[in-house]
Amino acid sequence: MYAVTGASGQLGRLVIDSLLVTIEPAEIVALVRDPAKVADLAIRGVEVRRFDYDDAATLAEALTHVERLLLVSSSEVGQREAQHTAVIAAAKQAGVGFIAYTSILNADSSPIGLAVEHRATEAAIKRSGLTYALLRNGWYTENYTGSAAMEIAHGGVIGSSGDGRISAAARIDYAAAASAVLTDETVANATFELAGDDGFTMAAYAATLARVSGKPVAYTDLPEAAYRDALTGLGLPTPLAAMLAESSANAAGGALYSDARTLSSLIGRPTTPLATSVEEAVAA
Repeated sequence: MYAVTGASGQLGRLVIDSLLVTIEPAEIVALVRDPAKVADLAIRGVEVRRFDYDDAATLAEALTHVERLLLVSSSEVGQREAQHTAVIAAAKQAGVGFIAYTSILNADSSPIGLAVEHRATEAAIKRSGLTYALLRNGWYTENYTGSAAMEIAHGGVIGSSGDGRISAAARIDYAAAASAVLTDETVANATFELAGDDGFTMAAYAATLARVSGKPVAYTDLPEAAYRDALTGLGLPTPLAAMLAESSANAAGGALYSDARTLSSLIGRPTTPLATSVEEAVAA
């Protein structure tokens, strides 16, 4: 059986949808903290099991008969290492044969603070002895387009990325790659650096917003501290604002760029163009 953690989340749900294209529902397990959130999947025949990263004693039982597992990284920054380690231990106890993990682009060398817990998780997977695949995902285009309406309304995009190119891809692209790896039984102890085909600068992103919306939108580059303060001024919690500002500043040095094109190779098509993602966001 194939199992996906975080199945009610934005990425996990898309992976389940991708799996359903080629895999029978009865062969798929949706692992989720609140089963009610994926009741529609249960109706379609997917097996839904409660799976709470923080309830370690219950995890191995929830993985019974699972052969290939996708561990979608937790959204709880600061708690990820402990949560992921618990899942890895449970997978080994339950006899899972293969584990894929959604890490971060260039995790072993990335200067981005978020990479620390991803590196720790990758190391734990390797120590476990489980056969694995590391899916080192670049940034989601939705990280940017989620703010498109506000940016268009205010006529501006802010950040600290300078002229750094960002190889973002749509979440659906990464989901398709995860599904492809999870169902490919020839994959063993492999690392995939996954990113969009065409990198863009923040100025180019702002220009795309302007073109698609028909309204003036410009990019303003700020020092990291000023960007952090601007985000807190918009109501973001200080730790989240600091994380976003630090990631943006590191993008200026190329931390979010890759020209490997491994993602498009895995999914058998070009990654979703920035303009397409912007058009969808504006239409929504």
